[in-house]
Amino acid sequence: MPADAQVLHTLYRDHHNWLQGWLRRRLGNGCDAADLAQDTFVRLLRAGNAASIREPRDYLATVARGLMVDFLRRRSLEQAYLEALANQPQAEHPSAEHQALLLEALMEVDRLLAGLGRTVREVFILSQLDGLTYAQIAARLRISLRSVNTYMARAVEHCCLLQAGWQP
Repeated sequence: MPADAQVLHTLYRDHHNWLQGWLRRRLGNGCDAADLAQDTFVRLLRAGNAASIREPRDYLATVARGLMVDFLRRRSLEQAYLEALANQPQAEHPSAEHQALLLEALMEVDRLLAGLGRTVREVFILSQLDGLTYAQIAARLRISLRSVNTYMARAVEHCCLLQAGWQP
């Protein structure tokens, strides 16, 4: 077995149960905890830096915490979508396939906007989803028109960089 694989095997053997318990206490759900524990070790495998980890539990908890935040954000977004869908007349519900595509698109937009500050994200959403003009956004948020321009430029740049494969 190569040295890197041996180190990863040892980390998994020594810390997997601890990590899964740590996640279970935070999520209150053993199945989700098991999935996120596995995802954490997959991240570790992909990073290829297992041999350089000095404090395994701190490292694993940091990676798992980020995955947990993403997981909870996706779950919250999905719940909000399903609640909005429930308020629509049944005749207007999209097909199951279309619902899955819409939810996937919402998750992608959320991922793109996640790295933005609250005000920048709000300006972008008010412009792109609510269709407000920059002047209307400035009035609603009580900020200058110049700030709206700056925030929109930052949001568009951020989304373009992420779409091009840039990792923050």
